[in-house]
Amino acid sequence: METSAKRFLGLFSGCENAHGQTTVLDKLRHGKQKAEYVAVREPLTCELIQEHLDGTRGIASIPIDEKSCCRFGALDIDDYNLDLAALKRKVSRLKLPLVMCRSKSGGAHLYLFLSESVPAVEVRDKLSEFSSALGCSTCEVFPKQEEVIAERGDLGNFLNLPYFNAKHTTRYAIKEDGDSLTLDEFLDLAEAARMTFEEFRNFKLSNDEDLLPNGPPCLQQLTEFGIPQGGRNTVLFNVGIYLKNSSPETWKESLEKHNQSYCTPSLPAKEVVSVQEQLKKKEYNYQCKVEPLNSHCNRSLCRTRKFGISHHQAFPAIGGMTVVQSEPPVWFVDVDGARLELGTKQLQMQIDFQRACMEQMYKMPARMKESEWRDLIDGLMDNATRITVPEELTRKGQFSELLEIFCTGRLQAHIPEELLTGKPWTEEGFTYFKLGSLQEFLKRHGFNHYTRGQITERLKEMNNGGQADKQFRFKDDKDAWRKIRVWFVPEITRGDVDFPPVTFEKDDDDVPF
Repeated sequence: METSAKRFLGLFSGCENAHGQTTVLDKLRHGKQKAEYVAVREPLTCELIQEHLDGTRGIASIPIDEKSCCRFGALDIDDYNLDLAALKRKVSRLKLPLVMCRSKSGGAHLYLFLSESVPAVEVRDKLSEFSSALGCSTCEVFPKQEEVIAERGDLGNFLNLPYFNAKHTTRYAIKEDGDSLTLDEFLDLAEAARMTFEEFRNFKLSNDEDLLPNGPPCLQQLTEFGIPQGGRNTVLFNVGIYLKNSSPETWKESLEKHNQSYCTPSLPAKEVVSVQEQLKKKEYNYQCKVEPLNSHCNRSLCRTRKFGISHHQAFPAIGGMTVVQSEPPVWFVDVDGARLELGTKQLQMQIDFQRACMEQMYKMPARMKESEWRDLIDGLMDNATRITVPEELTRKGQFSELLEIFCTGRLQAHIPEELLTGKPWTEEGFTYFKLGSLQEFLKRHGFNHYTRGQITERLKEMNNGGQADKQFRFKDDKDAWRKIRVWFVPEITRGDVDFPPVTFEKDDDDVPF
């Protein structure tokens, strides 16, 4: 019989060689406790899952694997005032194949479980359709990426798992009435909800494919599943924009029919005429940022529709930031489904970002206001997954490695006077050298990243923050006293490597030379 940890791992299996851990920080941001997200390059195991279920260590899973496929996905609805029971009823009414859990922040995670690997791009498309139908289009979709550049060290963003400290958890699955499920009840429900690849591909949310054909998904969703009374004028105005493009000869009559058929209750004839008169004045763009359209927006799908938003009307969707903490750092972001590798300047400057999109995506996105760009990048960096790297891949690590070679190489001073020739001198646990000689050595080895001041700061660090320079006084070959300023570090010794003895057996067919 499988353990709960093994069944749990089977549901949340994703990236094979890494998982996530979240460190909660003290400071708050917009009322929410800020956290640091770190990817650990170790497989997610039953042992780690058990620690999570026991409440000793919180664990997260990365849905997208190295082949850019998934076996689970999720919608992360981060709303403190969310009515969980009402959302659960809406999921059931729409017959969505989602398992709903309360999240750590009090919002909801809606999980899609799969029995087979499915391309991440398809999982994201399907979940975006679900979020649009639920009126939660601004929520986060996991996986956040459609692809990862695994060969460059890229990883997907991770999602905190439910049932932390399972016996007393606040991250539980939710019944229709809002009550919680036990861990075993959740496992039974989630395993039963798993979809095969074929079932996933064949699942359709809408039953009416002729409703506003090739139009914006938000208008289709609102028309089929109900236009809220306070949003009838806005929806009808935008339906009019669609009809003017799709049926320019009959759009007025079609708009009146739409009002009678789908607005409950229908708008008075006087208000419909007012909408028609306004639409006659000029050509309008869809009001994507106005409610209720915004909550039901599916921009990526809308841009593929003949009568959807135009490519110049919307800035590309950017998300799923991952940073490899090398020096300089390497950033990966998702831009309209494509995975881009960027430098810091390309994130900072929009013109450099546009150039990167042109070179890697063959697209040139529109520009936004600089203040909006700063807010966007700042938000992405706050929630970025951080990937640590070995120290030798950092500038500090490279400096330490070259300093060791410099101090322990073949060209060593045998007497202090040889410091004048640029050789390092080791005595009584310290190695002394001229700063200029070290700089020349670093330059010859292609290390030009540190200024003279930064080098001296590194040397002080190696002396526990204390003094790292002194003056040597000695007589030269002319018996005159000389002074020389030298810098020093604790003596570095190379570890000797013991190789096992190698024996060779003589073969009769060996040819003697």
